[in-house]
Amino acid sequence: MQSEPQTFIRPRRKIEGISAILLPFHANGEIDWTGLCQHIQRTAAAGITPAVNMDTGFANLISEAERQQVLRAARSILAGGAFVAGAFVGDAPGAEFDADAYCRQVESIQQRGGLPIIFQSYGLTGQTDEAILRAYETIGAQTDGFIAFELGKMFASFGAIYNLDTYRGLLGVEKCLGAKHSSLSRRLEWQRLALRDEVRPDFKVYTGNDLAIDMVMYGSDYLLGLSTFAPDLFARRDQMWLDGDAGFYELNDLLQYLGFLAFRPPVPAYKHSAAQFLALRGWIDSSVTHADSPSRPQSDIPILRDIAQRLGILDAS
Repeated sequence: MQSEPQTFIRPRRKIEGISAILLPFHANGEIDWTGLCQHIQRTAAAGITPAVNMDTGFANLISEAERQQVLRAARSILAGGAFVAGAFVGDAPGAEFDADAYCRQVESIQQRGGLPIIFQSYGLTGQTDEAILRAYETIGAQTDGFIAFELGKMFASFGAIYNLDTYRGLLGVEKCLGAKHSSLSRRLEWQRLALRDEVRPDFKVYTGNDLAIDMVMYGSDYLLGLSTFAPDLFARRDQMWLDGDAGFYELNDLLQYLGFLAFRPPVPAYKHSAAQFLALRGWIDSSVTHADSPSRPQSDIPILRDIAQRLGILDAS
């Protein structure tokens, strides 16, 4: 299988962008529902598909009632427009795979017009490779289509990156339209692109590598947390790639600089970086995040302000 990156570069390709929406909070710790709706709307208006109830939306930390309210908000604000939503099943180490719980999550998403993306769980990833594939087939039987999700343990302890034989099997699951890959490894993602091209060219590899957002040059599409910082600029960058505009590289470099800062260890604290950045932009009214999510120091704010100024979205005054 080819693995050299230069064999994969695909110029002037239309990139499909999906952005994991930050769930914002007010300073008092309550969810900022207005800020959420506005951010969903601006993301869709930029031409990027919003994804709610993702890691960026604290899907594993908020309650089921809150996840359902997020779904209702997405459906209402988008008025029939496309969106993706995480199908999250909370469990504990050693739990068995709960097919019924996944099917309930998928049904609630589809009822509101969303495309499910299947979060991993201890019960799902703790199975044999063959059982994991059967689990996806079981879920697929309840859907018109879904996105799978490989999640590295730096993001969540219940996550797993599948071996290539299992990934090949995933390509054979008819209702699986694509998979988000969040290993933060270029090598592993290049392997998946090569396998995709060989086995099922219509399958979407959605990069979740916020440390290598130029993976779109090699044939990946994306479902990123970083894009929630600036969906407008990601949309501009994607159009530049389609147009063959060399400005793509300079804009991508600045966005990647932002990603390197935001996604440093502890990686889950990127959500606080996002809140700080969006508050600087005036898009939300507070940089507070979920109480159980790690935070960044206030000393990051001058650096984020400098990046925003370099990107031309914040005055230098």
